Amino acid sequence: MNEKQLVAIHAASHVQSGMLVGLGTGSTANFFIEELARKQREDGLKVTTIASSNISMIKAQSLGLTVIGLQQVSSIDLYVDGADEITPNMALLKGRGYDLVMEKLLAKAAKQFLVVADKSKLVDRIGTNFPIPIEVMPFAWQAAKKSIEALGGVGDLRPNVAKDGLSITSYGSLVLDMRFPAEMNEVTLNQSLNNIPGVVEHGIFSGLAHGILIADQEQVEERWR
Repeated sequence: MNEKQLVAIHAASHVQSGMLVGLGTGSTANFFIEELARKQREDGLKVTTIASSNISMIKAQSLGLTVIGLQQVSSIDLYVDGADEITPNMALLKGRGYDLVMEKLLAKAAKQFLVVADKSKLVDRIGTNFPIPIEVMPFAWQAAKKSIEALGGVGDLRPNVAKDGLSITSYGSLVLDMRFPAEMNEVTLNQSLNNIPGVVEHGIFSGLAHGILIADQEQVEERWR
């Protein structure tokens, strides 16, 4: 069993019957979805789920899990997802994929947001290993980029995988991948980006995680806020 599988199975132990569970997106989240389906099938666990992306929704449904839309509820019991970076004060960088808006909506709506990761995701500051993804309205991207550059941001629009066009999110937005000076802390940057017109959402998740589950050498360490 690899570390992603280990930490995902550990996260599934926090799920109780009757819960409404948010499903993340990515390789670790896939193991969590598989374990939830197994527990439903073999242990009689009864859960309803909300997926953060179409790909997770399709996977959950194919495994027999009930999936509903976020528009049907105002809060969820538990949201489990990975992160690209995690700081000592539990700020996260997310959104290397394309579903920033839904991921942050689920994180905010969750009574408990659990982050599953391995030790490689631990960093001293947000933006250590990756640029910060910023989802912007297509018609406003240049104006938004100018405002972001005024904060010290450097970067450009994210190309698509084939490198013959631009990345488009699930909501039809463009993505700016921006790097910022090391001295900028994520709390200030989070607030500044939130205030820029044309920015739909961004990848800094500050003050949203309730618990971090870190897999390290066949052990899972739990950190709680």
